[in-house]
Amino acid sequence: MALSSDETTRYARHLVLKGFGGAAQQALKVSRVLVVGAGGLGSPAIAYLAAAGVGTLGIVDDDEVALSNLQRQVLHRTDALGVNKAESARHFVAALNPHVDVVAHAEHLDTANAGRLVGAYDVILDGTDNLAARRAVAAACEAAGLPLVCGAVSMFDGQLTVLAPHLTRPDGRQVPRFADLYPEEADDADLPSCEATGILGPLTGVIGALMAMEAVKLITGVGAPLIGRLLLYDGRSGRFTEVEL
Repeated sequence: MALSSDETTRYARHLVLKGFGGAAQQALKVSRVLVVGAGGLGSPAIAYLAAAGVGTLGIVDDDEVALSNLQRQVLHRTDALGVNKAESARHFVAALNPHVDVVAHAEHLDTANAGRLVGAYDVILDGTDNLAARRAVAAACEAAGLPLVCGAVSMFDGQLTVLAPHLTRPDGRQVPRFADLYPEEADDADLPSCEATGILGPLTGVIGALMAMEAVKLITGVGAPLIGRLLLYDGRSGRFTEVEL
């Protein structure tokens, strides 16, 4: 699918980028990406994926925009209070890049609908804030053989990895699964909540933007995605640490 003259100008910095170029931009144009959660992590991820030229961008969220969201969920505006977040995100993307086809899924993702939702896309990003939804997304992606970009944040710290258990390492070992990151016995009650402990707004931008970066790498084949690796970010010290899963 050829790029229009408007797209050629819009993506000019990609097209002249050595190691990226027209082939990678074409791959973005025909790609289908699903972002689960249009909150703190989903906001920057959606914005950068839309700006990059992802062809079809699905957004899943059944929540409504609240005033306390606006400190970090940068897709949404004050005049969108009470609006479904997936719909609010759709309006943002439409204004940013008319070449992106946005599908707003204003529904709660769970084990009953996860397979249907993820099955229509190539790459999935998980920006949810509870283990039940994360497990449902991970299980559906594993069953469908789809890569899952998984980010998480709390207070001043964040983490990021790419789960692809349908793949094997060069030595024959299976790539880590979601349960290798969050054991089955882990429960939301054991984890700190944003409401209780707080979160620094720009932290979600750091991790959310990195999630978009991983998705672009997976789509285009440019670079080495964080498969089997966990990237940790300490916002207070400004340090990144990588751990092999």
